[in-house]
Amino acid sequence: MREIAKTFSRLRTRNEGALIAYVTAGDPDPVYTPRIVEALIEGGADIIELGIPFSDPIADGPTIQAATLRALKAGTTPKKVFKIVEEVRNESDVPIVILTYYNPIFRMGLRRFFESAEASGVNGVIVPDLPVEEAYEYKEAAEAYGIDTIFLVAPSTSTERLRKILRYVSGFLYLVSIFGVTGARDRLQDLTIRLIKKTLSITCRRVPLAVGFGISKPEHIKAIIRNGADAAIVGSRFVRIIERKRDKIEEMLKALHEYAYLLKEATIKKT
Repeated sequence: MREIAKTFSRLRTRNEGALIAYVTAGDPDPVYTPRIVEALIEGGADIIELGIPFSDPIADGPTIQAATLRALKAGTTPKKVFKIVEEVRNESDVPIVILTYYNPIFRMGLRRFFESAEASGVNGVIVPDLPVEEAYEYKEAAEAYGIDTIFLVAPSTSTERLRKILRYVSGFLYLVSIFGVTGARDRLQDLTIRLIKKTLSITCRRVPLAVGFGISKPEHIKAIIRNGADAAIVGSRFVRIIERKRDKIEEMLKALHEYAYLLKEATIKKT
């Protein structure tokens, strides 16, 4: 059993959902990312999602786009991101997922990318702009290195296409909870709950379901876990903390730890 699957299995026995915390690697500087990850893990994050900064992040809203620009200006490259993962892995066995657009993978080459990912300790990869119809070689390479292939499904994804994605996905299925791009929202849309229920009726829990995009508050997490999701993915809220406090590193780390703790508490199912 791979590490992401082990994490979900362990959490199920404790009657908890998973908190998946996203940050852009290299924001505000690559030297701080391992400490940022450590603060999130100590706060309760069960899985870390690290974004490789890319110049055209089409799925991301203004908050993460700004983080991407800061990371690129700081000289963050895919190779540096793998070094960051390696450094984190020396201190923690919490699963690490990389989010990247396909261009950096194409430039490195599939085999070299997954070889570097496996060597550094990456457990899974998300590629928002890779259609499942074109993912055969990608999936084959990922499997060769024991890395989970995490695919996204959107509100517009048809039942037929979702069933096709289920043949390729491993680790967890990433449910995009809203139309549009990433970004913290004040309230959880009714659409999100309907999507969770519809998706679960098709997946029949063959793979854990993680809900992201717009998830930013404890009450959001409680609602999606109560309605059957296995995990909540929170990104923009953490990235916003980094943006606001990037010149006060110790304050930033404390704030990240405290907010991760608050969100993790919301994943615990009440009996």
